[in-house]
Amino acid sequence: MKDYILKKILVKPGKQHKVADFETDYTGDLEKKEAKQLLEENTEKLTKLQDKLYAQDKYSVLIIFQAMDAAGKDGTIKHVMSGINPQGCQVFSFKQPSAEELDHDYMWRIYKSLPERGRIGIFNRSHYEDVLVAKVHPEIVLNGKLPNINKVEDVDEKFWKNRYRQINDFEKHLTENGTIILKFFLNVSHGEQLERFLSRLEDDSKNWKFSASDLKEREYWDDYMKAYSDMLTATSTSYAPWYVIPADKKWFMRYAVGQIICDKIEELNLHYPILNEEAKGKIEEAKKAFSTRIEKDNIEKEDD
Repeated sequence: MKDYILKKILVKPGKQHKVADFETDYTGDLEKKEAKQLLEENTEKLTKLQDKLYAQDKYSVLIIFQAMDAAGKDGTIKHVMSGINPQGCQVFSFKQPSAEELDHDYMWRIYKSLPERGRIGIFNRSHYEDVLVAKVHPEIVLNGKLPNINKVEDVDEKFWKNRYRQINDFEKHLTENGTIILKFFLNVSHGEQLERFLSRLEDDSKNWKFSASDLKEREYWDDYMKAYSDMLTATSTSYAPWYVIPADKKWFMRYAVGQIICDKIEELNLHYPILNEEAKGKIEEAKKAFSTRIEKDNIEKEDD
């Protein structure tokens, strides 16, 4: 990705950030046609990279998507990952925790869903819900039955500071053990979100996407923007930075996400496993055995 575009969307670690500092309709100097072409090229490239990732079996890739409703998470996953072999990819969506999950710490269900080495894991929402939705609606935290958290007033700034630290420690542990973490906040504007909600209501094929809770949560827009701003500031690190992707133009959003994924995986310098001499010898023996078998089969066919 061009440096000047990356500069616009990368959340610099250690800096104070606000969502309002990032443009929702930024497209750099790209035109729609060019961006679509680049997305197609990156889709093909990602197919080859994933094949090497799977074969080498040393790294895993965790891609995290967070966004307001109707920002385009599902569509971005569908378009960017369209060339991926399903055997090497898995997608999880984290919604309201179950009773079993609430009997564990909030990261338990995340640990269970992490990608194995050689695989790409995609989180459509993630552990960050516990510093976003839970921060806007702190009564949710009470469901976790945490020690010394008995009322909403107990969920104070110290609580959130500790939770950010826990998330950073968790992600540092993962990166130190071979997991590449890519975090995307799809940044849709207040006005564009409304247009997309209206589209869902007017198009019968999109009615199923609409939920009454969408409008209810929209009333908390300013609270969510504050929660996202705090999250970006506290959890964009050198080992797992956030990218704020302009989401008003879907074609640019999909290009940007695909480009960053390809760039980061390419940095791993992946390669197919190199066989030792013993394994190479067995390969040669197998070639000779198959060659002999083919010759024998051809002779038998001629005799028939």
